[in-house]
Formats: sequence, structure tokens, C-alpha cells
Amino acid sequence: MAVAVIDEASVRVDDTGAECVGPWTSLRLREVEKKLAELRAPHGGSFRFDLRAVTAMDTTGAWLLYRSQLRLTEQGAQITLQGSSDSARAMLELVSKHAPGERPRTAKPGALHGLGHATVAHIQQSMGYTAFVGELACAAGAVILKPARIRWRVILNNLQAAGVAALPIVGLLSFLLGIVIGYQGGVPLEDYGASLFVADLVGLAMVRELAPLITAIIVAGRTGSAYTAQIGTMKVTEEIDALRTIGIVPMEVLVLPKVLALAIALPLLTVYADILGILGGMMMAWLALDISFAAFIDRLAYAVDIQSFLIGIGKAPVFALIIATVGCYQGFRVAGSAESVGRQTTKSVVQSIFLVLVVDATFSVIFSVMGI
Repeated sequence: MAVAVIDEASVRVDDTGAECVGPWTSLRLREVEKKLAELRAPHGGSFRFDLRAVTAMDTTGAWLLYRSQLRLTEQGAQITLQGSSDSARAMLELVSKHAPGERPRTAKPGALHGLGHATVAHIQQSMGYTAFVGELACAAGAVILKPARIRWRVILNNLQAAGVAALPIVGLLSFLLGIVIGYQGGVPLEDYGASLFVADLVGLAMVRELAPLITAIIVAGRTGSAYTAQIGTMKVTEEIDALRTIGIVPMEVLVLPKVLALAIALPLLTVYADILGILGGMMMAWLALDISFAAFIDRLAYAVDIQSFLIGIGKAPVFALIIATVGCYQGFRVAGSAESVGRQTTKSVVQSIFLVLVVDATFSVIFSVMGI
């Protein structure tokens, strides 16, 4: 499993001490400083700082830790440090000898620094996502060679959660979208005596573009976020480490069933959205334009061919792969606390929808060049 890069500092406090996580450097310690200021000496009199998960420490981080030790010592606590690296220990010794009375001042990063930091972070995340997809492909290949390792019960559970449970929201929004397209497009067509062509508008728009796209966006916000939250919570509670300990590959148990289930569910949901969207447009054409159901269906059969239908359905598995892999990848990037779960869940939804739109636009360009 690819190791997630922890790019935020955090501190987890319990009754016996505090666990320090991530890079304790000057630009990442705002939230940590607030939590350290709230520390109080325990009733037992012993307090430990666990530094095993600290990836970097500069003078600012060492000073904050040293100041917290002094305050707790004044309150009667006995302080112990565990798991500190040689560099962190040297930094703490340096600060203890030359500790200033207030936090060391650091230069405020400029716009160029922020741009460079964001660029490097996006490159690292892209590389990590590529490695994650490659690892998923290797796991899929191993399962194909040994079909007995396929966990059908897990796949069916994910299929129910990602597909069957999403039918109401997908159906409702698709039906309303069909009504909107039918009304907004049908009324101007009626002015030119071409109101029957609303069937062409609703049919082609829903089947080729809007049904797969709106379904993917709904699934990204509903299912992709659930994948991130589930895996992220397991990461925080160390359940994934427990799976590795007993010899279970997390990629085969947590990721591959979700990808397969969503690859099956999303095309079926897209067909369902096609039907409900066209039904909504048909209903609006009957109510607002006085076009009978029979006339609408006759025109629809002429306007929408099998090629247009297959183009829309063909996008769905690609969208499913994007949503499932991004959701699971962001779940594995969770580190530190429940706050990280929320942060990565937000990133999962935003990145999934962005990539779905980019891929959909790419498909449109390709199909236009091919003349289909």
C-alpha cells in the first residue's frame, strides 16, 4: 500500500499524554499551538509526549514543545519524551539552552512561495494517485488470476449501497432536469412551430450528456465521499494496520470491491436517469405544449439512435473508475485525527467532480473529431 504523505501537523491528547504527528515546522503549527495552550497537568502527575510520528521539526516546533513542557512542569507534572529522533532531540536541546521568551518570528511567505508550495503539493498528489491506480491494477490482476479471492459478498453490499440506495435521488433529479429542459427548450421551439422537436432536445441531451454527467456528480457527492470517510475512519482507528497484521491486503478488501461495484452500478443508474429524464420531458411537453405521449415517443425513436445511447452509457464506467479511485485514495491519505477525515472527504468530492467534468469534455472533443 502506498504510504500517505502527512503534510499537516497535529497533536492528539489523551489522559496520559499527547501524540505529536506530522511536520512540526513554523508554517504548519497554528492549530497545534492552540491545542498545546489548552494542555493541563493530569491528576496522576505524569505526562508524556510521543514524538514517533513527527516527520520534521524546526526551532518553532521545538520551542512550542519546550514551552508546553515548562508550563506543565510548573503545574506539577513529570514530563517524559518518547520516540524522538536524533534531529528532534538535538533541536529540543538547542532550544532549551537558548529559548526566547516568545515564539520565534518567521517571515510571512510570499505569493511565489505559496504558488510553488501548491504546485509541489499537486505534483506529489498526482504521483501518489498514479501509484495508487497502478497498485489497484496489480491487485485486480492478482484477483483475475485467482478468481476464488473475489469477495462477492462485499461487492454485493457495495452494489446495494452505491446503486440501489441511490435510485431515489438520481431518479428525482433526472426527472426534474427533464422537466426543465423540456420547458426551457420547448417554449422557444413553439414560437417557430417546431414544438415537436422538443423530443430531439430532451432525448439527445439526456442520453448523450446530462444523464451520465448528473448521475456521476450525484454519485461523487454521495458514494465517493462515503468511500473516503469509511477508509479514512479505518485509517484513524488503525483498522487498516490490523488488516495488514493478519495478512489481509487492504487493496483487495476495501478498494477493489468498491471499484467493481461502482463500475456496475453507475451504467445502470445512467440508464435509469435516461428513462426518468425523458419521462420528465415528455410530461412537460404534454402539459405545456400539448404534445401527446405517442407523438413524443415516435419522434424520440427517430431522433435518438443506438449510437447516442451507447455513447452515454460508455462514459459511465470511466466516471465510476474516477470516482471510486479518487474516493479510496483520499481515504488512505487521512492521517492524524477526525479533522483530517473531513478535509480529505471534501477533497475527494471536489477532485472527483472536477475530473469527471474534464473527462466528459475530453470525450466531447474526441467524439466531435470522430464525427459521432
